[in-house]
Amino acid sequence: MKILITGDAGFVGGYFHKALNGHDITGVDIKNGIDARKFFATDETHFDLVVHLAAIVGGRATIEGEPLSVAVDLAIDSELFQWALRTKPGKIIYYSSSAAYPIKLQDYGSTHHLTESDIDLNNIQSPDYTYGWAKLTGEMLASYAEKEGLRVHVFRPFSGYGEDQSLDYPFPSFIKRGVEKANPFKIWGSGNQVRDFIHMEDVVAATLEAVRQDIQGPVNLGLGRVTSFNDLATLVANECGYSPKFERILEAPEGVQYRVCDPTKMLSFYTPKITLEEGIARAVKLFI
Repeated sequence: MKILITGDAGFVGGYFHKALNGHDITGVDIKNGIDARKFFATDETHFDLVVHLAAIVGGRATIEGEPLSVAVDLAIDSELFQWALRTKPGKIIYYSSSAAYPIKLQDYGSTHHLTESDIDLNNIQSPDYTYGWAKLTGEMLASYAEKEGLRVHVFRPFSGYGEDQSLDYPFPSFIKRGVEKANPFKIWGSGNQVRDFIHMEDVVAATLEAVRQDIQGPVNLGLGRVTSFNDLATLVANECGYSPKFERILEAPEGVQYRVCDPTKMLSFYTPKITLEEGIARAVKLFI
């Protein structure tokens, strides 16, 4: 199978390379000197599968501190779909984000597990910063592309993590602090903000299974497990064998307060294999 992976030199791209090993893969990544936008403007190749990962994210500090840089994602996605209309790839994997969900459903006091139907492209509600807007716009473009005859699979990953993730993200930062036995152990914000962590191996496996079964409509990718940053810090410290004092950095950005998915749709075709505890143990072992 002839496959294009944009953003293939990034964190998620590495997992797709591993999962799709043996196929004819073309990688496009700015880290390797290939701008996806320029590629889309000139390439005329027909691919059986497109895995579109090229985007600017950079963690919470970038999302809140550099909103215009994140808005470049709008241009990248627009060029993707214009290119796809010309070259007619077999299938497209488009990663949206849990950030596309309305922030009013993720505020203080919420215990709502986000379902795919909480996003209505005919009744848009404010998502999380420009990153959320970019992904929501990408979903809208994907819906138009489907009306033009393209097959686009839309996924909404929640807090994907892995052993080799950038320290811009909380999971690897917590692992580093734990392995170094940091005391105090610093946590951005109050630590009460909740996320839904899922290992990137499960994200990729669920994605490819959904494509194989041709699952219709957007799909949440998460465990549905409620985990606060305080919980995550405690799990990491326990794995590292010590009991630190936790220091909350209240002036640091912490994002929305309650972001957890309802994984019912995903569980109808794929069951995640890696628990959060196992993921932490693997990361600690690799870090050491």
